[in-house]
Amino acid sequence: MLFNSLEFLIFFPIVLVIYFIIPTKIKYLWLLAASYYFYMCWNAKYALLMLFSTACTYAGGLLIEFVKNRNWTDKKKTTVKKLGVAFVIISNLAVLGYFKYTNFLIESLESLFAMMSIELNIPAVDVLLPVGISFYTFQALSYTIDVYRDDIYAEKNFFRYALFVSFFPQLVAGPIERSKNLLKQLAVPKKFSYVKARDGLFLMVWGFFLKIVVADRIAMFVDTVYGDYQRFPGWYIIIATILFAVQIYCDFYGYSTIAMGASGILGIDLMENFDAPYLSVTVAEFWRKWHISLTSWFKDYLYIPLGGSRKGVVRKYLNKLIVFLVSGLWHGANFTFVIWGALNGVYQVIGEMLMPLREKICKVLHISRKFFLLRFVQMLITFALVDFAWIFFRAPTLEASFEMIGSIFTADNFSIFANGGLFQCGLNEKNFILMLVCIVILLIADTFKHFGISVRYYIQKVPYPVRCAALIIAICFILVFGIWGSGYDAANFIYFQF
Repeated sequence: MLFNSLEFLIFFPIVLVIYFIIPTKIKYLWLLAASYYFYMCWNAKYALLMLFSTACTYAGGLLIEFVKNRNWTDKKKTTVKKLGVAFVIISNLAVLGYFKYTNFLIESLESLFAMMSIELNIPAVDVLLPVGISFYTFQALSYTIDVYRDDIYAEKNFFRYALFVSFFPQLVAGPIERSKNLLKQLAVPKKFSYVKARDGLFLMVWGFFLKIVVADRIAMFVDTVYGDYQRFPGWYIIIATILFAVQIYCDFYGYSTIAMGASGILGIDLMENFDAPYLSVTVAEFWRKWHISLTSWFKDYLYIPLGGSRKGVVRKYLNKLIVFLVSGLWHGANFTFVIWGALNGVYQVIGEMLMPLREKICKVLHISRKFFLLRFVQMLITFALVDFAWIFFRAPTLEASFEMIGSIFTADNFSIFANGGLFQCGLNEKNFILMLVCIVILLIADTFKHFGISVRYYIQKVPYPVRCAALIIAICFILVFGIWGSGYDAANFIYFQF
């Protein structure tokens, strides 16, 4: 079930009404049932995988809690707890690895042996990637690790813990919540709040705008060019790549915003997942503001355990590269994602290495690091670096990505801006202009957010009738100008494939 589907628009109000009228003691059970139904709308049998991950990490938490209360030596306690955590991590990653990486490993082995003139005929495994498996697996693993670190209590109620893993607003594409935030909130049933419902509804409308009006409109152009990049070379690819950066942002930011809004109406606060990332002046800053729940997850559960920055400069750089290589693989079983992750890691290492030189140049030239023009140039450079890496993320194959990069650096078809060629790539002139207007609206909203100006705060200050009128106009705008498939089919969110 997609957020941008008719089924969800029926499902969600029913869940809300029943949630707020049933007895407090069973509210979490109702949300659990609704969450499993929501997930099973894709493929019912794969709910068993989520149940396995839930049971495994739940048992791991109880085991760790049991060991903590035993009258054993510290050494024995530590050993048993580590074995328990190791078993939970290995078993969950084994399931994730089988469904996500089996065919990738087979193809990699065949390619490796082919280089040595050895032919392997390993049959491909016919598996369908369960939607959201990467997200709920990481969320469940973080709980067990948090219990091990004494950051959270071991949840005794299995059904409440199962709701933590499967909570439907953020189940299939995040944000990847921490037990310290979400599990504690689920332990206290919420009553209806007009303020939270109002704020949540505005968030959902903004999220639908980002997804249906902006991201899905841009997708028509990007899919046309990337789907036939030899027919649309040079400047077509440059424009499509720039637009893809906006598309994936609006698509994923839209999902996270709808999730925050839906959860907020239920009285539960989810973490912010994006913070105007394209206004960053360094790649490191970009990754502090993009997919915050995942980058913070890798920092807390991979980078710091690897040693972080505690074991010298070389080790710190190596740890960063490892984290981004793993992040690339997390996103997809393809070498294009590996290169995408590696590029972002290399950007950060080089950026940090050049930091003293940049500061020295600014000092010699008496330029403040806060100088607007300097920050604007840094922002453009950062966007260019991040956008270049997106080519590998979006390209269907490694060969295609290198061919497109070659076409970009030999672009000589600037005439497409004058002869209307841009309007032959899935969007006519009117839709192309509307797309640009929507991007400007997004840029304005992100600029406000970047400078700490809350648009929602000022919306709340206007008279109630004006707010209602604005909300109705926004919904009508989405309905009229949203991109709908044949039969009003809902378009998938990009991050569902991860």
